[in-house]
Parts: sequence; structure tokens; C-alpha cells
Amino acid sequence: MSSIKELYQDHESFRDSIGTINEDGKRNFLYPKKPKGDFTKYRTYVSWVLLAILFAGPHIKIGGQPFLMFNVLERKFSILGQVFWPQDFHLLVLALITGVVFVILFTVVFGRIFCGWICPQTIFLEQVFRKIEYWIDGDRNQQLRLARMPWNAEKIGKRALKHTIFFTVSFAIANTFLMYLVGNDKWWAMVTDGPLAHLGNFVALVIFTGIFFFVFAWFREQACIVVCPYGRLQGVLLDRNSVVVAYDYKRGETRSKFKKSEDRAAAGKGDCIDCFQCVDVCPTGIDIRNGTQLECVNCTACIDACDEVMVKTNKPKGLIRYASENQIADGQKPSWTPRTIAYTAVLTVLLGVMTLLIFSRSEVEAMVLRVPGQTYQKLDNDIVANLFNFKMVNKTNNEMDLEIRVISPSSGEVEFAGTPDLHAKVGEFAQGTMFVKLPKSELTGSKTRVTIGVYSDGRLVEKMKTNFMGPLK
Repeated sequence: MSSIKELYQDHESFRDSIGTINEDGKRNFLYPKKPKGDFTKYRTYVSWVLLAILFAGPHIKIGGQPFLMFNVLERKFSILGQVFWPQDFHLLVLALITGVVFVILFTVVFGRIFCGWICPQTIFLEQVFRKIEYWIDGDRNQQLRLARMPWNAEKIGKRALKHTIFFTVSFAIANTFLMYLVGNDKWWAMVTDGPLAHLGNFVALVIFTGIFFFVFAWFREQACIVVCPYGRLQGVLLDRNSVVVAYDYKRGETRSKFKKSEDRAAAGKGDCIDCFQCVDVCPTGIDIRNGTQLECVNCTACIDACDEVMVKTNKPKGLIRYASENQIADGQKPSWTPRTIAYTAVLTVLLGVMTLLIFSRSEVEAMVLRVPGQTYQKLDNDIVANLFNFKMVNKTNNEMDLEIRVISPSSGEVEFAGTPDLHAKVGEFAQGTMFVKLPKSELTGSKTRVTIGVYSDGRLVEKMKTNFMGPLK
């Protein structure tokens, strides 16, 4: 006799199609039932916090700088009020690598929990646009009735109202993202000046509004199934110890309809009453009972739907729950695997290095180079001079008056060619040309290593090392 797991795995027909495509190969629009339950409540709370952070972010300032800003055009980034410039590009690369490892680690351990709880696509679709749809069109059955209804006054009115609100929300989202790119001050200047004064930005705003409207009003779950690579990535990263939204087939099989007062265990029946509530609430149209699938975003709607049915049939909750394959198959508790330990170690090292680099980041990025084609000059009193170009960028949130001195050898002096520009505005350069003078007795050969310091208000903010050319002794 076949085992429960073998019976469960015999249902393979689901692999021949996906829920969003019908038999004619056309788009099958989904109308998921409105979920309710503990997980839905918790996800709603999380989404409120994340949406509040998203929309408030451009308006919050720390030390006069935006809380978050990613001005790609001007290559200026502000994170928690700290400004990062192109000179900090290595930090951006390291942050991206750390983020990738972080996502990999979470996927290995918790599956697609990011998709269900944190991903902006899921939050906007399920917690904003879908709620508007439930308010206007009603729940699943009302939406199906409306979709099949001929174009009468009721349908036209509801469609017009819904899509007007959808477009308005999309426009608000596009404006928020624009503020993250240019800052809320420049955004407000664009608003007050009018669209014709910033036509390029206005056209971009309209295009992105259209993209958001298209994604959330029509494309929807296809963004997760077709476009997003994360679903395919999880197929490589997940293993039998990964905790995902899973159906307990050992407890649920064999499925059969519910009969009041029936002893299902004695009849050889499982706890699953084949009510399809888990399918009706799924935003990507899958049957979680078929196992982990690419389309599943771990939104937990099926958990809440199934738990509600289990309560009504006097069965324990958790027929669908967060669990690993080993937990369901063998009752094993989650454990640290060598792969998980390795990812954790790599992530810890990356976080440590990034933290060290951020906290040791200099306030001024300086560069000094000898003027091409120039050799040393012999001056009176056995003094040798080299001509250098210098450039310094202010990476702080305040304007700075800078000073340049020779640190080593201590007898060295700096003399500027012309009037130097040593006042650096926020994110701007101070640059010029200078002579560095050393006594001949301090030279160690044709090349002498020289350390030059940049000071602000008498405080050393940056050190530079360069080669000083001199005559052979």
C-alpha cells in the first residue's frame, strides 16, 4: 500500500499549468478572498510601519540632511542623515554585497518571508490596492459577479471610482520616490514652479505613475511570478531545513469532505476537508497543498484561512503553518546546518567590515598629485620644492574652512601658488596648486615619502602621503 507521502506526491497535474493562465492561454485574473486571522493582522501592522517609514522618510531630516535620499543623478546619497559621495562608492558596493548575503541567509532559513512581509510589491498590492478593491468591489464573490456583469451603470461607476483612486495612489507613490531621488526641498520647488519649469522631471513623474498604475491595477501577481527572480532563486537556496509556509500532508491526507460527527481517523481520513479555502485566499492562485512552489510568496493568507476551518471542525490549528520539510516528514526541529553557519559567518564579517569602514570614514576626501612635467626646484638655503595639485571634497553636513600642513618631515612647509580656495561647501571641492618645501638635509634620496595633513579648526581630518622628488645625494 502506498504511503501517505506517496499519495500526496501523486497529485502532479498542477505542474502542467499555472493559476494565472487559463486553458486558452489567456490571462486568468485572480480574485482572492479577503483574508482574516492573526497572521493577516500582524502583516497589516508591519505594513503600516513600513508604509509610514516610506512616506515619511523624505521629510525627516537629521543634521540638516534627509533621513534617506538616493540622488543617483548628482551621485549623492543620504542614509540616516549621513551623506555619501562618489568617493564612498566602495561602501555602496559592500552594502549591496551584504544585502545579497543577508537575503540569501534569510531565504535559506525562512524561505520567502521577505516577499510576504517586507517586499514593497506585496505591501502595496495586498495592503493598499487590494484593500481599496475590497472596499469598492466587495469580497471574492462580489468581484466575480462584477467581472461577469455586462457594462452597466454599476460596473462603469465602480470601475471608474476604483481606477481613479488607483491612479491617485500611484501618483502619490511616484512623487514619494521622486523625493527620495532629489530631496523634498527640490521636489517642492518643482511643485511650486509648475510642470513647465521642470518638464523633464514632470514627464518622468507621469511615466512612473503610469508604471505603478499598470503594475498594481493590472499586472499584479505577475510581477512576482514572471518578473521577479527571487522565486527562481529560492529553488536554488531552499533545502529540507528551510522554514516555509507548508501543508502538513501527513496530518491532512487523505482529503475528503467534512461530515458532522464522523470519526475521520477511524475512516482513514486526514484533517483536510478539501474546502479549497486556502486556494481561494491565495493572491497568486496556487494550491499550497501541492508543496512549495515558485509562485508562493509566503503571505500566510492560507494559514489564516485553514486555521479558521480547523477551529470550525474542532481540529487543532496548524495544518498549514510555518514549517520545514524535515519537521513535517520526520518531526525534526529546525537546526543550524553547515550552509547556514557559513552564510552567517560571511554576513557577520561583511557587517563588521562595513561598520568599521563607515565609522572610520574621513570627513574630507583629499588627493594630492605632483604637477605633470614638473621636476624639483632648488631654492636658496638648500631648500628643495615640488609643485603639487590638491583637491579636497567636504563629506560632512557643514561648510568647512580647511588648512594644509606638512606633517612629516616636520620641517616641511607649504606655499600656495596664487590664492587658494580652501573653503569647502557641503559636498563640494576645495582645490588649488601648492609648493611643498623641504630642507635638502631631510631628503632620503631621489624620492622622499611625505605626509601632508588637512586640518579644520585646528583638527586633523585627513592625511595624504605622496612622493617628494629631489636630487641624488
